Amino acid sequence: MSNKPVAKILGTGSAVSGKVLTNSDLEKMVETSDEWIRERTGIERRHILEEGKANSDLATEAAEEALKDAGITAEDLDMIMIATVTPDTTFPSTACRVQNNIGAKNAAAMDIAAACSGFIYGITLANSLIATGAAKHVLVVGSEVLSRITDWEDRGTCVLFGDGAGAAVIGPSDDEKGVLSAYIKADGRLGDLLHLPGGGSLNPPTHETVDQRLHFIKMEGNKIFKHAVRTMRDAALHGLDLAGVASEDLDLLIPHQANLRIIEAIQSRLKLTDEQVFINVHEYGNTSAASIPIAMNQARREGRLKEGHKCLLVAFGGGFTWGASLIQF
Repeated sequence: MSNKPVAKILGTGSAVSGKVLTNSDLEKMVETSDEWIRERTGIERRHILEEGKANSDLATEAAEEALKDAGITAEDLDMIMIATVTPDTTFPSTACRVQNNIGAKNAAAMDIAAACSGFIYGITLANSLIATGAAKHVLVVGSEVLSRITDWEDRGTCVLFGDGAGAAVIGPSDDEKGVLSAYIKADGRLGDLLHLPGGGSLNPPTHETVDQRLHFIKMEGNKIFKHAVRTMRDAALHGLDLAGVASEDLDLLIPHQANLRIIEAIQSRLKLTDEQVFINVHEYGNTSAASIPIAMNQARREGRLKEGHKCLLVAFGGGFTWGASLIQF
């Protein structure tokens, strides 16, 4: 794609629950310890959505903040995309629920199921829609309620996940700032290493599938670690290369916040300094598609991401999916 951007981020927002689950809380639930969790993941706490609320509630809150930040109204939106693996319902889509909640009566709406890479998939699609003239303003939200599909009896996975939402409003670029590159890939051969076996047409809900705990996340952590490091490194380098930007000229890397050890491995292989990498996994845990937009919004609010900065987003997720996008703010 051309180095001249056709779309840029106009505003960002995020939302998390006020309910916090600490490592100390988990010590009372499963056989684990604060030290064990921090050493292996870097996670100290995670936010858990209150009962009675749904994914669309978090997504709506993040969307409204992003719209306000962008200085446009919901009626200005042409498309809403919600990246999620924990929709309110199979259908209607969570995007349609958010469209109704915010009053975006002129927007089309759809969900994206690309797991932790979903937000980057959304950025890529939004950039293409704007480039072709099919849309002018696109809302992309990564929103997850992973606590609802987490097996709280599985000490290997329950320490990892949290709930949250992050949003970005994307519109046409009238200068040299914006989406400089967008790159997405997938490899379905590795899907069974991280998946949710129950609930779909393959294993519809039955007493048997519930008893077998098939409606919870299943993962093979050691194998995933190796693939995550390799594919995120390759995606990051590809995203930089497409834009003609060297890693030393990068202002900020915002990786998917899955595990501190994965992030540190990516940082080392790209030869980046601590100042070039944004990390908040200790506070939120792995929020899947929401992790990058939450981190991006936080980086802007804290002054780590300023006008003119070049920021690389990179993610890896179940599917397997991965991708990267270089954005100049």
